[in-house]
Amino acid sequence: QVQLVESGGGLVQAGGSLRLSCAASGFTFSRYTMAWFRQVPGEDRLFVAAINWSGGDVYYADSVKGRFTISRDNAKNAGYLQMNSLKSEDTAVYYCAVEGTWSLSATNQAMPSRYEHWGQGTQVTVSP
Repeated sequence: QVQLVESGGGLVQAGGSLRLSCAASGFTFSRYTMAWFRQVPGEDRLFVAAINWSGGDVYYADSVKGRFTISRDNAKNAGYLQMNSLKSEDTAVYYCAVEGTWSLSATNQAMPSRYEHWGQGTQVTVSP
């Protein structure tokens, strides 16, 4: 069955870095758009970044541009989120998700409802 498993979360000081991984199985990962979202308890799940099937096109939320980098390795069925210059407001549970299309609209691509499959999430905590 389709499975997405995030890893790499943890506790880091502000200004530090973390690299999240998303291991995919049970489907042809290379045919899917992959994205990262994050969520704070009691709030909506927010878009962080998305990458198309080939890795040739990406979108980022304004809040993470210049600090986060999304990437993928289709040969390893894995996606990544490199997070640098972390801030306390980056604290959240981070989820990877996949869907089978790619929109020419970043706004549309950022909609959680587009995504068919989700991981269980990994906690990222940034201390001040």
